[in-house]
Amino acid sequence: MAKITKAEFISSLKEMTILEIKELVDAMKEEFGIDPTAVAVAGPAQGAAADQGPTEVTVTLVAAGGNKISVIKVVREITGLGLKEAKELVDGAPKPIKENIKPEEAAEIKEKLEAAGATVEVK
Repeated sequence: MAKITKAEFISSLKEMTILEIKELVDAMKEEFGIDPTAVAVAGPAQGAAADQGPTEVTVTLVAAGGNKISVIKVVREITGLGLKEAKELVDGAPKPIKENIKPEEAAEIKEKLEAAGATVEVK
């Protein structure tokens, strides 16, 4: 098997849905016995991070609200998921919509989802 470069790997990730990426991460955990979330916990020293606030946050859909179809449309727009995957994500709330993003982007996503009628939490 030919070795792929980092750029090729990242390019292929950009073409995947969030569900496909999650399945890839799960397969890597199983194959290599690693947990990529453990690496994120190590992060920078807390003293520096505490002064500036979070640099990466997660947007979580808490509830779809009364207008679920509008929320599904916004989720599809934000994530690039197909209709079925977006509906499953909305039906399974609370679920993370986007993880490890800048607070500014999270605020925009929260605004869009709340405009559609959803209840959203940013952590």
